[in-house]
Amino acid sequence: MGIDKPKDGAPGTTDQSPRWEGPQENIPPGYLPAKDDPDRAKDANGETNSDPEVKKVSDGRKQKGEKG
Repeated sequence: MGIDKPKDGAPGTTDQSPRWEGPQENIPPGYLPAKDDPDRAKDANGETNSDPEVKKVSDGRKQKGEKG
């Protein structure tokens, strides 16, 4: 019972499907494409999908002193 085609309604409403900001080869059905190129365009942390600032696997977990 998923969405097969993305809905291109008014931005900010439930009439519009969400935009996929992950790798384009993994885009699930029902998502709109990203407005930028997340594989090349840097995000707020200065990272891209092709070049994340991760030095080891444990960087993905919550670190000491982080809230959340």
